[in-house]
Amino acid sequence: MNSLIDRVKSAMVGLGTGWVLMLMLILSIVSLAIMLERAWLYWSLRDDIDELMRDLGRLLRGGDMEGARRRLEASRSAEAAVVVAGLVESDRGVNAAQEAMEGASALQRIKLERRLAFLGTLGNNAPFIGLLGTVIGIVAAFDELSKVKMAAAAGATQLAPEAVMARISEALVATAIGILIAIPAVAAFNAFTRIVRGTLANTEALGHLLLAHLKAIPVDAEPSKVERVSAGPASSRVKGEAAEEN
Repeated sequence: MNSLIDRVKSAMVGLGTGWVLMLMLILSIVSLAIMLERAWLYWSLRDDIDELMRDLGRLLRGGDMEGARRRLEASRSAEAAVVVAGLVESDRGVNAAQEAMEGASALQRIKLERRLAFLGTLGNNAPFIGLLGTVIGIVAAFDELSKVKMAAAAGATQLAPEAVMARISEALVATAIGILIAIPAVAAFNAFTRIVRGTLANTEALGHLLLAHLKAIPVDAEPSKVERVSAGPASSRVKGEAAEEN
């Protein structure tokens, strides 16, 4: 067991904290690239949803389905893309439109949440990566300290602990870098998640507006029940008389 511990310690001391710092540097670059890409995506999909909802409601109440479709297609928002899918299938019925919007909403959700898991994972684990570098640095510092004590026991006059202090400083730098990477990653993850939730809520609101229009049946759009009932026997009598004459 002691031999195994010595081997692990030798490997840790031999590798040092350099590879941990390099790993965190690469992760920070990737994290920054994802933040910029997601911010650009959400910015490109922005639109005035309140105005879009007012225009859509006005066009639907006026029965201008083609105009409503053109208005939605003119919008670059994810909300409009979902409602367009339902509007395209509206001639097949309310259920078809609802299913189409649910499918389009799932695709938009995947698009909006892409790469956010990386930011969340990095924000949660970057401090632990830095802590790993700290542990390696502390182990190296104790190894240097043991060398100083051995040199002192041998009667050497050079006992300055510069190497020990250098190892400790590397350990503290690793922890600091891990925290610096985690803070913006967590902040960006929370902000982007809030944007996604807001977008999906707006999508649901617009979808319900379309479904409310599709489910609404005007009173004068179909004959009353009294007319249908009275028309039934009369028409049958006429058909019967015509058959007797023949």
